[in-house]
Amino acid sequence: MENFKVAVLMGGVSSEREVSLVSGKFVYESVRKNFDSVCITLDKNELPKDISPDDTIVFPVMHGEYGEDGTLQKELEGAGFAYAGTNSIASRVCMNKPAAKALMNAAGLNVAKGIAFSANEKPSASAAIELLGERLILKPADKGSSVGLKTPNGKTELEDALSEISDGQWMLESFFKGREFSVGVIGGKAAGIVEIIPEGGVYDFKRKYTNGATRYEFPAHISENEERGIKQAAEKAYASCGCRDFSRVDFLMDERGNFIVLEINTLPGMTPTSLLPKSASCAGYDFDGLCKKMLEGAIKRFQKNI
Repeated sequence: MENFKVAVLMGGVSSEREVSLVSGKFVYESVRKNFDSVCITLDKNELPKDISPDDTIVFPVMHGEYGEDGTLQKELEGAGFAYAGTNSIASRVCMNKPAAKALMNAAGLNVAKGIAFSANEKPSASAAIELLGERLILKPADKGSSVGLKTPNGKTELEDALSEISDGQWMLESFFKGREFSVGVIGGKAAGIVEIIPEGGVYDFKRKYTNGATRYEFPAHISENEERGIKQAAEKAYASCGCRDFSRVDFLMDERGNFIVLEINTLPGMTPTSLLPKSASCAGYDFDGLCKKMLEGAIKRFQKNI
């Protein structure tokens, strides 16, 4: 037996709580096959009181605010826990899409042209269109799972979309027409490339979590050069944003093979329709093997600190 147990944390208070609960149950059922484990549902955004860093490694299966924005990670660090996934600073950066894009751009990666703004300082539709074009992507700057994503086309649609924003941080990006791909990066190395083919063309929250609403091809049917380029870019994005253990990087590629990095997700979904398990399967990981690999770094950090 190992000298530790694994606490799978799920739930929390966020717009993505329900997705976290599903992911967490699948991860717990897998982890318990290999480790002494406990599954803990958080109903408040705070660390549970009945676990100790002396004998517990934390596997956060959290999405959205608190779980992905570095807050949970900072609390875990402060309490002395070894945990799976990216540290608090890099988690906070990756959850802030404009900040992550700035780092990736500085590393030489292509990202969508865009502007960030708060709800109380919204740009005018005319100014945004003049800078970014008629067709746009509007999304929260600090949420995942395509929560709140819209694709306004033209001044009237953009004005309507902006008028519905009442709080939070947001971003507008130029619409980039192309095929959508996602790549898991596990231990710094890119796994397989998954092509995402949503019915209706937009991979929003509904299509992401509704069985049958999106088709996936993994490994994606692309050329060797395209595959190599996207995998190298995924690894560079992971490194430039300071990720560790695992992450997922999303891309768009046009018909000429030009691609942009959309964003990086430090706590990817682990549901039956999730992308990271699909990507990992191309590299030879079944779900149990993936969960075990995702814990590898945390186990080493725990053992180093004993």
